[in-house]
Amino acid sequence: MSDTQLNNRRIAKNTLMLYIRMVFIMLINLYTSRIILQALGVQDYGIYNVVGGFVAMFGLLSNSLSAATTRFITFELGTGNNERLNKIFSSSVTIQVAICLIIVLLIEAFGVWFVNNKMLIAPERLAAANWCLQLSMITFCVNIIAVPYNALIIAHEKMAAFAYISVLEATLKLGICFIVMLSPSDKLVCYAILLSVVALLIRTIYAIYCKRNFKESRYHFYFDKELIYKMFAFSGWNFIGAGAGVLREQGVNILINMFWGTTINASKGIAQQVSAAVASFSSSFVSAINPQITKLYAVDDREHSFQLVIQGARLSFYLLLLIALPVFLETSILLHIWLTVVPVYSVIFVRLTLLYVMTESLSYTMMTLMLASGKIRDYQLIVGGLQLLNFPVSYILLWLGSTPDWTYVTAIVIALICLFVRLFMLNRITGLSMVAFVKKVILNVVLVSVVGAILPIVIVNTMDESYMRLLLTASVSTISLFATYLFVGCTKAEREIIVLKIKKMK
Repeated sequence: MSDTQLNNRRIAKNTLMLYIRMVFIMLINLYTSRIILQALGVQDYGIYNVVGGFVAMFGLLSNSLSAATTRFITFELGTGNNERLNKIFSSSVTIQVAICLIIVLLIEAFGVWFVNNKMLIAPERLAAANWCLQLSMITFCVNIIAVPYNALIIAHEKMAAFAYISVLEATLKLGICFIVMLSPSDKLVCYAILLSVVALLIRTIYAIYCKRNFKESRYHFYFDKELIYKMFAFSGWNFIGAGAGVLREQGVNILINMFWGTTINASKGIAQQVSAAVASFSSSFVSAINPQITKLYAVDDREHSFQLVIQGARLSFYLLLLIALPVFLETSILLHIWLTVVPVYSVIFVRLTLLYVMTESLSYTMMTLMLASGKIRDYQLIVGGLQLLNFPVSYILLWLGSTPDWTYVTAIVIALICLFVRLFMLNRITGLSMVAFVKKVILNVVLVSVVGAILPIVIVNTMDESYMRLLLTASVSTISLFATYLFVGCTKAEREIIVLKIKKMK
């Protein structure tokens, strides 16, 4: 069996494992959100969403280093240099611990003042919000230290272990919700404490697994000035992109709090839960294919690396569209079934965030290829700079009196611009064909989306909202999109494979 066939089989196996993980986690997380919203109430749910997001803003440098850690580990696995791999792992752990100390100092010096003086939080809930701030900081720092271990598991493509641990984490968080409902103490504080305990437990499990399975995960203090410089140089430019992402999500969340209050933060939190659940349909596939893109580029097999980029972008979009279309068309009834009490703006937030996630999904494999090349300075300056516009543009719109849904519209427009800028820059840096990507990905997904959505839209516009319409819309969407992809969207080779699989199933 050829290396290409082995790689394809590995991708298929890992995708299956990640999909099993995704289904369990999606169901658990959606149910968890409903229970915790009922347990905390809209106000406290909004407080945790905005305060936890505020803590995440301080992780800008850590987020950029996370991408650098994953890239360096995966790249060295592709070259087979195990000694250097251990040095990279040990250095990344040391760096993440140092960053944790910096984040703690920043939160204690600035975060406490900001939460108490600038956020719109009811006076009687300020004490609970401060507890939430401190405990969110602990949870965040624990998760930061776990990053190198997660990167090792993904780089080694041990998706089964990653899936099992993730399902355990989601299950424990579900258990937390029931404990919070029964707790006689302050439910918001109780929720924050238990999340910190779960984060510490999961981080310990990751460490034990890595030490038993990967020799390079044996940590020892190691200070290689040249290596650390390269990692910081790489992450320094990546800092712009990471910062843009945090400001787009958590920064805008704080702006919404300052102009509209914690109720709208609760609505945004609901939208983020839905988008995360839906996006997992494509992110599972992308997580399985990303290591192969990096490893192929590391050994200078650009042709196959480019093929995976194009195929991965197209298929990840279709996997996302399959679930996003019925959710978009039936958002209102789905939210009422899920939550019972639906916070204001939740419906429009969910629909807009789905459009944003679908737009971004076309860029996931391109981002991996850019990181694999290591030439990210100009890319981050331009694309990251464009992404940073989300925060000031959103502030101006809210200051002028716009409704909070315009912050999502801003993100979608900027994401579309960045999509084409990424493509142009990848062509200049790596040689990825712009014509091939536009033809095989962008035009392809637009055509399939338009044709495949016709029948579901007709159903939604000719029937009254009901459970029957929901079931019919979901069924027709699945059949219509699959048929359109089979006859319009996929290549001849992909169609032959699908037909062969169907015949085998028969």
